[in-house]
Amino acid sequence: MFVANTPFFKKYFLPGFVFLGVVIAGGYGTGRELVEYFLRFGTLGGILGMLLITTGMWALMQAVTFEFSRIFKAYDYRTFFMCLIGKFWYIFEILYFIALLLVLAVVGSAAGALLRDNFGIPYLVGVIIMLGAIGFLTFEGSGLIEKFFSGWAVMLYLVYIAFLVISVIKFGPQIQANLSTASIKPGWVLGGFKYALYSMTVVPAVLFSIRHIETRKEAILSGIISGIIGIFPAFLFLIAITAFYPEILTEEIPAVFAISKMGYFAFLVIYQVVLLGTLIQTGTGFIHAVNERIQSSLQVKGKDLPRWMRPIIAVVLLSIGFSLATFGIIALIAKGYGSLSWGVFIVYFIPLMTVGVYKIAKKAQNLRAKTSP
Repeated sequence: MFVANTPFFKKYFLPGFVFLGVVIAGGYGTGRELVEYFLRFGTLGGILGMLLITTGMWALMQAVTFEFSRIFKAYDYRTFFMCLIGKFWYIFEILYFIALLLVLAVVGSAAGALLRDNFGIPYLVGVIIMLGAIGFLTFEGSGLIEKFFSGWAVMLYLVYIAFLVISVIKFGPQIQANLSTASIKPGWVLGGFKYALYSMTVVPAVLFSIRHIETRKEAILSGIISGIIGIFPAFLFLIAITAFYPEILTEEIPAVFAISKMGYFAFLVIYQVVLLGTLIQTGTGFIHAVNERIQSSLQVKGKDLPRWMRPIIAVVLLSIGFSLATFGIIALIAKGYGSLSWGVFIVYFIPLMTVGVYKIAKKAQNLRAKTSP
C-alpha cells in the first residue's frame, strides 16, 4: 500500500503513527485524560500545558530515545533499559506492567461503556471481540501491526478533523467565548508535565518500529515528528470540547458526551467505531512490547517465542487488566496515571537525559575513533 511502504515513511513517520496508535486510547481517546490533565486548569491553561509542556517533552524524549535505541540496537524495552540503567532495568519493567494493567483497565472500562451504552452489546461480548482482535494482531506480529497502525492513523486524523469542524459549526460562539476568557488556573504546567511522563510509558511499544532508522538525523527528526503526530489530534479534540466547558469536567467519557450534544448520530457511530479501533491498537501495542521483550530474552538462550504463545500472553494480560476496570475510568485516570508519572520521571526521564545522553555521545565518539585513520 502506497507511501507507507517506502523507506522515507518508515523512518520518519511510522514511529509517530505507532506512537499515536498506542497512546491515543489510554491517552485521550475517551477525552477523560484531556479533561483531567489539561481542561480542568482552564481553557487557555489547558492549551498552554498541552502545546508548551507535553509536546515539547514528547518530542525531546522520543528524539533521545530513538537515537539511543538506534545506536545500541535496543528494539525492545528489556535491551533498552539494560543499556540505559544496567542491572536496575527491571524497575522500569515493574512500572511498565503497572502502566500496562492500568491502560488495559481503562481500555476495558471505555470499551464496555461504549458498547453497553450506545450499541446495547453486553459487556462480555465486547470483551471477547477485543480479545479476538488483539490476539490476532499479536499472533501475526510486527509486519501486520505496522500496517494496521499506519492505516488506522489516517482514519483517526480524518475523524478528529471532522470532530473539530462539526463542533465549530454547531458551537462556534461557545468555543470563542470560552477561549476569549483566557482562563488559566494554577497547576497547568504540572498537569502537562505529568501527562507527558505517564504517556511515555508507551514508548517500549514503539521501539520495534525504530529498526528502519539508520542515522542520528533520522532518529532526531523522527522523534520530533512523532511528538507532533501524537499531539495534533489531541489539540483538535481539546479545542472542540471547550464548547462544553465547564460542564464537561465531570463526564466519564467526554468524547461521547460532546458528540451526543452535536446531534449527529451517524458521526457518533463512526467515532465510536474508530475509538474501538484505537482501543485495540493500544492493547496490541502494549502486549506486543511484552512479546518482543520475551523474544529478546529467549534469543539470548538461542530460542524463539512460539507464535502460538503470543495470543495466549495477550489473553492472560487482557483478562487481568479488564478485571481492574471495575474501579471506574475516572478514578483510574486521576489516581493511577498521576502516581505513575513520578515513577517514569525517576526511572526513565532523568536517566535518559543524563546517562542516556552521555552514553550516546561516548558511543558516537568511539565509533568515530574506530573509523578514523
